[in-house]
Amino acid sequence: MASFSLPFFSLFLFAAASSTVFYIADSQSFIGVNYGQLSDNLPPPSSTANLLRSTSISKIRLYNADPLIIKSLANSGLGIVIGIANGDIPALASNPNSAAQWINTNLNPYYPASNILLITVGNEVMSSMDQNLISQLVPAMRNVQNAVNAASLGGKVKVSTVHSMAVLSQSDPPSSGRINPMFETTMKAVVEFLKENESPFAINPYPFFAYQSDPRDETLAFCLFQPNSGRVDSGNGIKYMNMFDAQLDAVRSGLNALGDFKDVEIMVAETGWAYRGDSNEVGTSVENARAYNGNLIAHLRSMVGTPLMPGKSVDTYIFALYDENLKPGPTSERSFGLFYPNLTMTYDVGLSKNSQTPTTPTTPTTPSPKPTAPVWCLPKADIPDDQLQSNLDYACGHGIDCGPIQPGGACFEPNTVKSHAAYAMNLYYQSLGKNPWNCDFSQTATLTSTNPSYNACTYPGGST
Repeated sequence: MASFSLPFFSLFLFAAASSTVFYIADSQSFIGVNYGQLSDNLPPPSSTANLLRSTSISKIRLYNADPLIIKSLANSGLGIVIGIANGDIPALASNPNSAAQWINTNLNPYYPASNILLITVGNEVMSSMDQNLISQLVPAMRNVQNAVNAASLGGKVKVSTVHSMAVLSQSDPPSSGRINPMFETTMKAVVEFLKENESPFAINPYPFFAYQSDPRDETLAFCLFQPNSGRVDSGNGIKYMNMFDAQLDAVRSGLNALGDFKDVEIMVAETGWAYRGDSNEVGTSVENARAYNGNLIAHLRSMVGTPLMPGKSVDTYIFALYDENLKPGPTSERSFGLFYPNLTMTYDVGLSKNSQTPTTPTTPTTPSPKPTAPVWCLPKADIPDDQLQSNLDYACGHGIDCGPIQPGGACFEPNTVKSHAAYAMNLYYQSLGKNPWNCDFSQTATLTSTNPSYNACTYPGGST
């Protein structure tokens, strides 16, 4: 991971009273976590394996191929991404036997007991600006892929590489996303390789760095998936309600501009938010880190996707499982961990199975009285879907149980943003104490005495 500081709208490039409510979390295939090891205080791999089993995290990404960690994850059901260091690329590119030896040492002894899904060849190679290394990236990937095929694991274990958002030279608006011309020849070869082998394009988007480049309140809400006025893409008229979607769609546009690569899936290899930092690092707080990661998880669970990639959730690996106390740089670089080395949570984002997630709504200075008759919180008429989606993400990201509006749930049908948002907004209002300010959602919601329940779908409600 690397940080960037750029003027706003290069942002896409880089990018109260408490009340406890409950969210039951099962493993979900699109939620992963990064397991960095630049630390001298990490728990034993076996303890980490047990910790992961207690969460809804389904995949883990390593930056190397540590045999102790890989073995500890055997028969855990967790998908595993293993990594090849940038320094190993030249040997792998020049000698197919080196690639075969790497596979024989780091993959074959552990698969399939350890469910290795992907091998990443290098990390942010383009950003190194090392032209010799960049020129050897695709040959190394091909030799590794050939070695995987020779082990009869082609199609089972994929091969890719990981990029920073700096591979884009243009991203505002997202529809104008373009690969940096200085990388275009190599990037096209990379994406052609990915298409040929049905491997994902791995990218590291960080709204955290976007906010640091433009620390305004409206930018923070946009980056944290919180209710905001949105930003309209002047190229296609799409209104974006969060930075994460905007960054991913800028990448999608960049790949589409390279050629016929619409079938190449995008994978988020890293994203996260620092929970502490130096005095000059804006936005670093437990509250913001919890909001970003919690709302990100809710957004993924909603399965809404992005405007250019709707109806599915991109595989996303949150940075990071633990702090890495030996990383150089500002304090934030050592402050992304979801868990402490003693296995307790740094803050709760609802990843633990049967976890409870505290929420902190904002209370107005002069509160209105609570209603005394049964009421429900619903969207006002004619609220656009993008605003309703923002409300949905916000509500589900604050600990409420949005399972009934997921596939198979009693309230999944009708499968519309308006219907799902209505259920989530009402449940948020009811769970947070039925305070009028909990049914505001940037003035897009209203209270009603008409019970909106239908068929087997029951909207919670009642007098206070």
